[in-house]
Amino acid sequence: MMGPQNQSTSLQRLNHAEKRIVRVLELAGLVMDELANSTGPRTEVLAGHCREFMKSIKEIQTTLREEIKSACEYRPFENCDYGARISNEICCQKLEYIVEQLDGMNRTINHCKDGT
Repeated sequence: MMGPQNQSTSLQRLNHAEKRIVRVLELAGLVMDELANSTGPRTEVLAGHCREFMKSIKEIQTTLREEIKSACEYRPFENCDYGARISNEICCQKLEYIVEQLDGMNRTINHCKDGT
């Protein structure tokens, strides 16, 4: 179950992933600027940006995959009273059946009394 501590660290990881997404967008902009450079793109600069871009994308994917998996494992209905309510409903139906049987027995007893 996801307690307050897990939710907090999950939010922190997602916040960190969000910052990395912003950085990835910055890197994409830097690559575009470098490609538009009037003297031509510098290969080593492009390679560095692309390496950082790909590394960040992989880290973001891993973080998001883990957070999605964690969210899917989260069981918000663990503390739900559904089981107790169903059990209670079944007990009520059993009691109604017993009352019907007792009423039937009472009618039979009354019928026998009237006949004797």
